[in-house]
Amino acid sequence: MTDLDEVDRKLLRALSEDADQSAGALGRKFGLSQPAAWRRIRRLEEAGILRGRRVVLDKEALGFGVTVFLGVKLATKGRVSLEDFERAVTAIPEVQTVQHVLGMYDYRLRVVARDLSDFERVLRRRIMTLPGVGDVEANVLLSEERRPGPLG
Repeated sequence: MTDLDEVDRKLLRALSEDADQSAGALGRKFGLSQPAAWRRIRRLEEAGILRGRRVVLDKEALGFGVTVFLGVKLATKGRVSLEDFERAVTAIPEVQTVQHVLGMYDYRLRVVARDLSDFERVLRRRIMTLPGVGDVEANVLLSEERRPGPLG
């Protein structure tokens, strides 16, 4: 693990809020020159602490008003490989994340849909027909808050 000082933590917090900020802007914000801020950001990237920058799409603006978390238990683990299930489920465009988890379910999926009837269609026609799917539990997302993460 890389030792992080307070300036590193401030840079990480600022970039997690807005990854488009330039090294110059970050340097001005935290009392660093542009080259010093750039070197710190580059060091954090090389250490694997910063792993890319992402564009966040507004799902509702794109017409996807429903998010559902699905717990999926595979019915026949011995007859269907986990890789086969993962390959098939990641091919479904409405499935945003696939997490292999320990607990009551084998997988946790984040699924987006236009509305509840669209979600039902995705569930019945795409997810429930995947190899090895057994029990499924759905939780509809009502609201979501962004937490600051481990750097607080």
